[in-house]
Amino acid sequence: MPSTTLATLHPGEFATIVAIHAEEALHQRLLALGFRSGKQIELIRKASFSGPLQVRIGTTDILLRRSEAAKITVCQGAART
Repeated sequence: MPSTTLATLHPGEFATIVAIHAEEALHQRLLALGFRSGKQIELIRKASFSGPLQVRIGTTDILLRRSEAAKITVCQGAART
């Protein structure tokens, strides 16, 4: 499956995290929030005017800046069953 970034997903789409390409401080913060390779993530919504993205990992909803989301490589996949 082709990989893309979290920032390019559309609301309602699911993907699996492949890699995080961020500086060490942001990388550690994302790991603490549950962003790990192999985890499934869902894009809930995108705010208007380049606002933040609301994503869901498991049962946790997190808001991310689009610039942060662009550093997370994902592989699009089917919805959870």
